[in-house]
This record gives sequence, structure tokens and C-alpha cells, in this order.
Amino acid sequence: MDTTTSTDARSADAPPTDTRSADVGPPAAGGGRAAPATFYGRAFDTCQAPPVDTMRRWLASDYGAVGVYFGGRGRACAKQKHLSREWLSKVDDLGWRVLPVYVGSQSPCVVAKNKQHVRIGSDPWKQGTQEGADAVERAGEMGIRPESPLYLDMEAYRYKQRDCAKDTLSFVRAWNREVRSHDYVPGFYSSANSGVTHMDQARRDGVRDLPSVMWFARWHTAPDLNGEPALGRDAWQPNSRIHQYAGNVTERHGGRTVTIDRNLVDAPVATLG
Repeated sequence: MDTTTSTDARSADAPPTDTRSADVGPPAAGGGRAAPATFYGRAFDTCQAPPVDTMRRWLASDYGAVGVYFGGRGRACAKQKHLSREWLSKVDDLGWRVLPVYVGSQSPCVVAKNKQHVRIGSDPWKQGTQEGADAVERAGEMGIRPESPLYLDMEAYRYKQRDCAKDTLSFVRAWNREVRSHDYVPGFYSSANSGVTHMDQARRDGVRDLPSVMWFARWHTAPDLNGEPALGRDAWQPNSRIHQYAGNVTERHGGRTVTIDRNLVDAPVATLG
């Protein structure tokens, strides 16, 4: 995806001893927390947020939502030429829905060579908590309000390596826990055959602090939200799935050409203001 080729008495620096009872799917209404706005339809994501004029011209396409890389030390396009609070406000006024993506530290066994320099360190729980706090801070600066989703991008990794999988899961759980504590909705993006398979295994094991929304990449297939073999059929349902079904494709709409990834969405989108 990102390539150019609640309060608790326990210490925030240590994982909770109780890891049971998975937290999967959208947050329930009530309990003082508003349900997030959701979107069903097609979305694209691209490394560099396009100019507002391009977004205006792309209204001619059949996309209705856009993924934007709003933060994280692992972003391939760290210097966003156009993305800002004002940009988000303008594309929101045009009618676009926004999927905010945070590319933080990557798994210790990440596959991509261009992500080796941003691997998770020796204290994954503490690091996940810190980066979750950073995601919340960056989201607030961009005008992305609580009850919005924040999607953690974890590129493909060798999840069958036990120690690596343990550290990656600890980081992801801590990130989710911190994001939730500020009333944002933690989402997770990864390859269907690595990170997504790993998260579903954790769900079946009853692990808690898992993502609320699953954005799975399986390219060269028809868009399908419900038939993904890496996910239990009833997991991350309803309104909690995104399928990235194609990547690094070039499209032209309204006279503007952009290289994008294609997605089918039935999931939360940002509330801006």
C-alpha cells in the first residue's frame, strides 16, 4: 500500500496480563461513544495526496472515497505537497469521504527493503503506545475528529516467525489501545496472506485489543468484501472491511492521471471539522 515502487489502571508501558476476549468490529452505539460514519463504495489511495483540482476532476470517476497518509515515521511520501487540514476540508466539501492512514514502525520481519529502517524496536508495547498517541495528535492537527477511524499500515511481514509475530502483535495491540482511549476507531491494513492472517489467528485465540476494522490487500482478484479466505466469515462485520484488490495502476479522469490502489469499502470514514 504505502510504497512508491480507555483508561486502565495498568501501566501504559506494559502489555495487559489479560489478553482474552477479542475486540473486533465496529464500536457499539451507546455508552457515551458515537458510532462512526461509514461508507460503502469504491475508494482509491495514492502515496501523495493529489491537488484539490485533481480531486475535483476525479469526481468524474466512480470513486467516492480516498485514502490519505496523514502521519507515521514509515510513510513513503513523508513530505506531502498538498495534504493539510485545509485540503481535507476542501475535499470533504466536494463530497469525498476520507480514509486516514498512519504508517508507523513496521514489523521486525517486514519483507519490503524500503521499510527495514523503520522496524519496531526492543519495547514494542511502549513503542506502539507512543505511536498511537502520535497518530491521535496528528489526526487532531488535521481536523480528523474522534469517532473517526485511523488505519495502521503494517506492510507484509513473515508472521510465521514466532518472536517477530509476538512483537508485531504487541505493537499493534498497544497502538489500538491508545487510539481507542482517545475515542478514535483503530483500523488495520496489511497483506491478506501476512498481517491479516495473523490478526485473524489472534482473534480466534481470543486476544483482546485487536483492530476494529480490517483493510486487507489481495490483488489480482475481483473486489469482494465477504469472501476473503484469510478472515473468518463473521469476523469484522458489519461495516468493518475494506478490500484492496489492485495496486499501482494508473487511471485518468477529468483530464488528470494518478497512480493508485483500488479498494472496495464497507467501513468507517473520517469525520472532519
